[in-house]
Amino acid sequence: MFDPLPLPAFTAPNRIVMAPMTRLRAEPDGTPTPEMADFYAQRAGAGFQVSEGIWPHSAGQSEWRVPGLATAGNVAGWRTVTGAVHAAGGRIVAQLMHGGRKGHPDARYDGSAPAGASAVADPEWVHLPAGGKAPSPVPRVLSPADIAAVVAQHAAAARNAVAAGFDGVELHAANSYLTHQFLADNTNLRTDGYGGSITGRIRLALELVQALADAIGAERVGIRLSPANPQFAMVERDPAPLYRTLVGELDRIGLGYLHLTDNDAYPALTDLRPRWSGVLIGNVGENRDATTAAAAERTLGAGVADAISFGRGFLVNPDLPHRLRAGLPWNPLDHAHLYTPGPVGYTDYPTATTDAAPKQVRLS
Repeated sequence: MFDPLPLPAFTAPNRIVMAPMTRLRAEPDGTPTPEMADFYAQRAGAGFQVSEGIWPHSAGQSEWRVPGLATAGNVAGWRTVTGAVHAAGGRIVAQLMHGGRKGHPDARYDGSAPAGASAVADPEWVHLPAGGKAPSPVPRVLSPADIAAVVAQHAAAARNAVAAGFDGVELHAANSYLTHQFLADNTNLRTDGYGGSITGRIRLALELVQALADAIGAERVGIRLSPANPQFAMVERDPAPLYRTLVGELDRIGLGYLHLTDNDAYPALTDLRPRWSGVLIGNVGENRDATTAAAAERTLGAGVADAISFGRGFLVNPDLPHRLRAGLPWNPLDHAHLYTPGPVGYTDYPTATTDAAPKQVRLS
């Protein structure tokens, strides 16, 4: 875990990656807050950080207070975050996350209705800004012209990410968001060129990745996949043929890395590692207990990943690499403030070397 990891765009000082974690701390218009700069700077000891999911366009906002990368204000806010991370010696990439069918007009800054691969509603209810929840609406079906616009929006957001100081971008093609909705059986009922076959289902993912590579260079682009992940009622009955084909095509592009979650229903790391020639980041805690040091070293030792991403470990421990190296206990999770605005349950987790909250970083 503590060996350096050379990536095409930069060298990570260790193989402990911070996984993306939605925390709902942004301003209503998607601009990052000062607390977000503190949060990421506190965790700069990671080999590198993957940001929380960021919408590339307001029509892709999945929840209220999810951050964006579409406006000059968004870019300026993220520049404060990346500046704080770099000042603390860290590296950070922006995860581009389009909600697709996820979301609600009353929980979107622009009031738009969700649109996805097919007219299949998300089973999850959406938190509303005024309080309470509402059922997810049946999404509008994206037309080929709509899809072309989504691809262009991702490319523009990638350029904005570089302008904001990010070290790269990661396409969120996992965990039930838009690109995953095109990959999965029950959310893609299309019969046009974006569905109906493996070639059709993987088309959007490949178009998005190529657009990102063209915009900022393939070496700065990663992708996250979650084969057979059942979260949010996603169904992939036979994931192996599709993901083998997709990873094989992605491997030709020369991306910075592949970020892959494992699953009890499909051993993705074991099956797909031989089909990927670049850097592979494994996540073995998805839908399981939080990843431990032993689980990370076991996965690295098996040769199925080059680095391990930690979510819950970094959420509660700003100094996670130190704790992993020293075998120290973790802070307990503050469930009550997981998604509430402000610093409580966010930037007030103590480090192992102090009894007080970590020093907050402020850049003007």
